[in-house]
Amino acid sequence: MQKLRFIDLFCGIGGMRLGFEYAAHSLNYQTECVLSSEINPDAQLVYKHNFGHTPLGDIQFIAELPEHDFLLAGFPCQSFSYAGKKAGFGDTRGTLFFEIMRLVDTHKPKALIFENVRGLYTHERGRTLETIKHEIQKRGYSFNVFLLNSSNFNLPQNRVRIYILGILDAKPQFGLISDLGAKDSHSYNYEQLSLFYPHRKNVTVADILEDNPDSKYDCSPNFVKVLKRLVKDDFSKLNGVRLIDYRGGNSIHSWEMGLRGECSSDEIELMNLFILKRRNKEFGRHQDGKLLTREQIASFFAHSQLDEILESLVAKKYLQIVNGKYKPVSGNFSFEVYKFLDPNKISVTIVASDANRLGVYHQNRVRRITPREAARLQGFPDSFILHSDDDKTYYQMGNSVSINVVKAVAQEVISKTLYYYMQSKQKVKL
Repeated sequence: MQKLRFIDLFCGIGGMRLGFEYAAHSLNYQTECVLSSEINPDAQLVYKHNFGHTPLGDIQFIAELPEHDFLLAGFPCQSFSYAGKKAGFGDTRGTLFFEIMRLVDTHKPKALIFENVRGLYTHERGRTLETIKHEIQKRGYSFNVFLLNSSNFNLPQNRVRIYILGILDAKPQFGLISDLGAKDSHSYNYEQLSLFYPHRKNVTVADILEDNPDSKYDCSPNFVKVLKRLVKDDFSKLNGVRLIDYRGGNSIHSWEMGLRGECSSDEIELMNLFILKRRNKEFGRHQDGKLLTREQIASFFAHSQLDEILESLVAKKYLQIVNGKYKPVSGNFSFEVYKFLDPNKISVTIVASDANRLGVYHQNRVRRITPREAARLQGFPDSFILHSDDDKTYYQMGNSVSINVVKAVAQEVISKTLYYYMQSKQKVKL
C-alpha cells in the first residue's frame, strides 16, 4: 500500500490531520505525518495525546520542510474574520501566509490544502485572495477556491469556511461545489438541500446530544426559574431562541429576565421597541447603535409617563444617556447561555469565544452543550481525547475545522494529485 507523506502546519488539535487521514485510508492509502507545527501549548498537548508526538512551535523558527507529498495548513483566521479587525496582510498574523510560502520553497509538495474563514474570500474586496492566488500560482500550482458549509457534509452545524486547493503542474477539475448552505440555522431545510446532495443524511442537533451528561452542565436554578416564567412552563419554546440585548426577533433580553432589576410591562415594551426602531432610516443612516432623543422615542412609544419610564430604565442601567440621547447599555449581561439550539435543526457556527455558552433543552433539562457535543458538531469521533479543561476544549472546538469537510476535500485532492502524478510519470517514460 502506497504511503502518503504530509505536513500539518498551524495544526491546532489535529482536525486537518484527522480529516486527511480519514480520506487517505478511505482510498486505501497509508499516511505518515513528517512534520507538524502549532504554537499554542494547550493545543500541542491535545495533539500529543491523540497522535503521539508534540508539534514543533512557531513556524517562523522552522528553517525548511522535509520531503513530503501534501501540505495542510489552517493558517490563522483572525486577520480575515468578519469578527476581527480585518487587518489582513497588514496584521502580523496575516503575514504568516508568507511563512508558509517560504517553507513551500524549501521543498515543493505535490499538493496544498489550506483552510480559513469565509471572510478571506471578500477581504479587501478580493485583493487579499488575489495576492494568495498569485503567490500559489507563481510556484506552479493550480488555484481552486471553495466555500463549503459543514451542514452539507453530514454535520448539524451552519459553518461556512473557505478551502484553497493547489496541485503542482496540474489543472484539475474538482467535484466540489461552493455552497453557503442555509442563510441561518432556522432556515435549514433538509428536503431542499438533499436534492443537490443526494448522499447527505438528515442530521440534526439531536443526533449529537449525549443521553445523560454531568449535572455541572445544567443551567443555574435561578436562570432556569426566570426562563420558566418567560416561556410559561413550556421549555420547548427555548428552541432556537437567542439571549441577546441588541436584536429583536426570536430573542430574550436582559430586561425581560430582570437581570438588572425587574421591569414593568411598559418598560419592557419600550426597550423592545427601542432596539427595533433604532434601525429605522428616519433616525439616521447607521445600521446599528443609533442613539435616540426623547422626542424620537416618543414618536413610537407615546406614553403619559414616558419620562418616568426612561428615568427608571436609566437607573436600572438598561439605558444610558450619552450627549442627551438614549442608548441601550452594551454587553450581553453575562447570560449563562446566549443561544438555545433547536434539536430538530442545525447549530449556529460554534466559535472559540462563546462555544461554552450554547444551550439546549433536552430530556427535561435546560443546560449548556457539553465539550463532547461541541466536538461532535465538528465531526470529531468520541475516541478523540479532549483537553481536561472544559473551557479549553470549547475554545479549541470553536477554532477547529469540521472533520467531514476536510475528509471530502482531501479525497478530491488526493485522487486528482495522484492521477496527475501518474500521468506525468507516463509522459516521462514515453
